[in-house]
Amino acid sequence: MALEKADQQAIKAGDSEKEKTDWVGEAKSIGLLLLAVLAFHSLVAKPFYIPSVSMMPGLLVGDRLIVSKYAYGWSWVSPTFHVLPRMEGRLFGSLPERGDIVILTPKDQSSDYIKRVIGLPGDTLELRGGQVFLNGEAVDQEAQPDLQLPIDANAPCGSAEFPGLRGADAAGNPICSLPIVRETLPNGVSYDIIDLGPQMTDDIAPVVIPEGHVYLLGDNRDLSADSRVGSPLGLNGTIPWENIGGRAEFITFSLDGTTSLNPVSWFTSFRSGRAGTSLRPDRTDSASE
Repeated sequence: MALEKADQQAIKAGDSEKEKTDWVGEAKSIGLLLLAVLAFHSLVAKPFYIPSVSMMPGLLVGDRLIVSKYAYGWSWVSPTFHVLPRMEGRLFGSLPERGDIVILTPKDQSSDYIKRVIGLPGDTLELRGGQVFLNGEAVDQEAQPDLQLPIDANAPCGSAEFPGLRGADAAGNPICSLPIVRETLPNGVSYDIIDLGPQMTDDIAPVVIPEGHVYLLGDNRDLSADSRVGSPLGLNGTIPWENIGGRAEFITFSLDGTTSLNPVSWFTSFRSGRAGTSLRPDRTDSASE
């Protein structure tokens, strides 16, 4: 009986040891996983969310997209959290191409912006009546049919931003009728912009872009705080290439702003037709660069 009792106590002790959780080991595993995710986001690719109308019509509020962090090499801005001191230069660096959509950090801010690269080092860039001129040559612009954008919570077509553009399609659904212009850069890259008419930022005196800098514009030309706009809201001129954090590649999914605590809304709020859309601009064969 004594031996049997000792065996039972030994079994209970063994079960107790099995039930104990190695909290230190668990914490190390979670820590290593977080480090791996941060390293991937800092060096390879990272998801981003579009919070503003500045890159319409290509990017809408509510779009989620992937940005490649290695496209132009790495710099102080590459880490997910901007913890490094601001330094000049890039590791394995290369300049963006004209027309690339990039994530960047302004010279005097820590937040991330998304804009399109228009001017490269050595270029003379100016705007006359809303038309871009590069090195004295007008960038091609061609009017397109208005874009009939469905109105939703993330694209409300507010009167402050898009006055007089609300309407309805043939079925009576509310739409925002956006004036579209197709712009083609000297390297043959084409993309659509929104032109709402005469604005203060339509005329910019010639700017010579310094070495290691780029000039950036938003596709929603009249509602973008880009290189034409001073701080604290805008980029305040050209941007050093080391302030560029990566290149926008494609949209993963898009939400119309109706997501709530109701699980059904997690599915009904998805915008159809946007997942997988490439953010690399079209290129024609008639390139002059």
